[in-house]
Amino acid sequence: MSTIDSAVLLLTCSNDEQAQQLGIHTSPVAGVPVVTLPARPDRTAIDPVLAEHEPRRVLVAGTDADLAAVLVRLLRTDRLRVEVAYLPSVRSAAAAAWSLPTGADARSLALAGGASPVPLIRDDAGGVLVGRAEIRRLRGECYCDDVLVLRGAARRLVVTPGPAGIAVRAGWTGRTPDGDVRAVPPRAPRGRGRAVGRAVQVGCEPATVVSDGVARSRAVQRFTWYRHTQDWLLVRP
Repeated sequence: MSTIDSAVLLLTCSNDEQAQQLGIHTSPVAGVPVVTLPARPDRTAIDPVLAEHEPRRVLVAGTDADLAAVLVRLLRTDRLRVEVAYLPSVRSAAAAAWSLPTGADARSLALAGGASPVPLIRDDAGGVLVGRAEIRRLRGECYCDDVLVLRGAARRLVVTPGPAGIAVRAGWTGRTPDGDVRAVPPRAPRGRGRAVGRAVQVGCEPATVVSDGVARSRAVQRFTWYRHTQDWLLVRP
């Protein structure tokens, strides 16, 4: 891909503090038009930009929550054919989940890399998950497809997206799911396990969901993540 392409657009999503941390205003990607958006842009901020430019590829510079916000608008405006490259901060669960580079390597990949379909993970609150979600101090049950992952209590339930779909792990330390499956026996009175599948369903005492670093404003007793019927196009190695 050429480093100067009118169909490529750099979206910098940040507040001032994030901009300083990411260096996205001082080190823009050469030759690519830049649009500055607020952190976690909503439809009023990003929809007019997408309609005006009709980009073939967007480069999203910001946090995992910013990337998720942009992806929501691509989904809602039927633009999942738009390729998405991510210029993440150094600490990024999304970069880890999708094996993405950071810094100068991320900028090079964003311009020259190819895009491929990857699972789009949605939730029943209208959001998407690009990196990591947690429910903390959880008491209840969790299923991944038909696999029982939790019955009883766990300090953290961790959910991540990936090429295989949705991975989930219940435990005390908050370790990232490793892709293995360890089911809780159906008749067990309590237990914690892990799994990979197409959907994760939780029923619990009121608890807080943290998705891509952002806590939901209200406690939930039920929550679901699921794989969308259409993938999104991610630029990755």
